[in-house]
Amino acid sequence: MLTTILLGLAAAIAVVLIAGIFMKKTHYVKREIVIHAPLDRVFNFLKLLKNQEQFNKWAQADPNRNWEFKGTDGTIGFVIAWSGNKKAGEGEKEIMNLIDGKRIETEIRFVKPMKMTAQVIMETEAIGEQQTRVSFINTGRIDYPLNLFIPMAEKNFPKDMDSSLLTLKNLLE
Repeated sequence: MLTTILLGLAAAIAVVLIAGIFMKKTHYVKREIVIHAPLDRVFNFLKLLKNQEQFNKWAQADPNRNWEFKGTDGTIGFVIAWSGNKKAGEGEKEIMNLIDGKRIETEIRFVKPMKMTAQVIMETEAIGEQQTRVSFINTGRIDYPLNLFIPMAEKNFPKDMDSSLLTLKNLLE
């Protein structure tokens, strides 16, 4: 009987791992919010990674984490690195590209709890003199076998991203 249970368990694990070979390897989640503030105020706040840590739910996972900064915040090449508890993990985020008033492209590189790289993009668009649409995009490639977690990530990310955007809205309005 024990052999049958173990063989069944091994078969179930094998099926999941085989399915992972055929599952998608990229994730993409985009969330948006309208903030009642002028575009330049919103963009100039967002381009500073230290400011992003004030509203990003994931960055607030460990208030006692260790921080390290390299370069000039708000410019291409600036890096914010952290090391924290199990929830916060360890990694760094770098500004890769800036399109003034429109887009901040960053790369986030996790070391712990697992090695992974993703792109986090913040886009801004004026929809009135005192209204700005902010888009928060999280995208990247996750190789096998970690790609098995993409459906769970795409299900959970929107809730956390919406929470972050609501905090941003409250900060800027």
